[in-house]
Amino acid sequence: MSAQQVLFDAPGPRARRNILIGNIVGVLIVLGILAWVVSALADKGQLAASMWTPFLESRTWEFFILPGLGNTLKAAGIAIVTSVVFGLLFGVGRLSHVAPIRWVAGVVVEFLRAVPVLLMMIFFWLALGSSGAVKPQDAPLIAVVVALTLYNGSVIAELVRSGVYGLPKGQREAGMAIGLTRNQSLRSIEVPQALIAMLPALISQFVVILKDSALGFIITYPELLQYTRRLGVGEGNVIPSLIVAAAIFIAINFALSTLATRLSVLLSFRTKGRRPAAKEALAMDAAST
Repeated sequence: MSAQQVLFDAPGPRARRNILIGNIVGVLIVLGILAWVVSALADKGQLAASMWTPFLESRTWEFFILPGLGNTLKAAGIAIVTSVVFGLLFGVGRLSHVAPIRWVAGVVVEFLRAVPVLLMMIFFWLALGSSGAVKPQDAPLIAVVVALTLYNGSVIAELVRSGVYGLPKGQREAGMAIGLTRNQSLRSIEVPQALIAMLPALISQFVVILKDSALGFIITYPELLQYTRRLGVGEGNVIPSLIVAAAIFIAINFALSTLATRLSVLLSFRTKGRRPAAKEALAMDAAST
């Protein structure tokens, strides 16, 4: 008997019929909403060929789409690296056996998780602009990266902490049995295993970073959304321009989500694939004796 059958009752014929009906109704509602949106766009002339022809011109991609996409990937790429570093430092800090370090790391992480990322972007943009510490043209990028780093780094710190707590206690006990201290066991045994276990969730957080980078247009950072808005205003096709920007974001996020799914399957296969190999080895040893 499987664990699913033990924990939950299998749905009967009536329940399966109700589930099927619910799924059909949900699909029909979604299709109806899409049809209404397409009809409304067609009535407003947003689906006319003249609205979409600018995207067939090389200058549109050379001066608008590609520069905006490059700035988006630049900000997101830097924020991903710095968020991982921040998350590892404060995640390990929250796991420290030194109480002051654990308390300080906990307060910082909880505070940054509670502050909206857009509010942090605006705060750092205004602070950098008024202080004169950086060039005015560099302030938007730095504000976007710092805000994304602090917010998403605090989330990654929680992933590290929960990942370590999710490991079997025998991992730490085994490390201490071979003479490792608690910190050495944390760095050498527990955190590396937690990183592998939380890799799909970590990549999902990268998707969040990429999406939140679009908020940079509010503080004048020239990312993809701002470039497409400029294109839409100039060509008179704001809605098609935003649709193209959304399609690009969806494609990139779908690629990252697919990567997370495949990594999850790969890691699951590797961890489960060791047991059959061990069983085969034991069977060969038994046969040889």
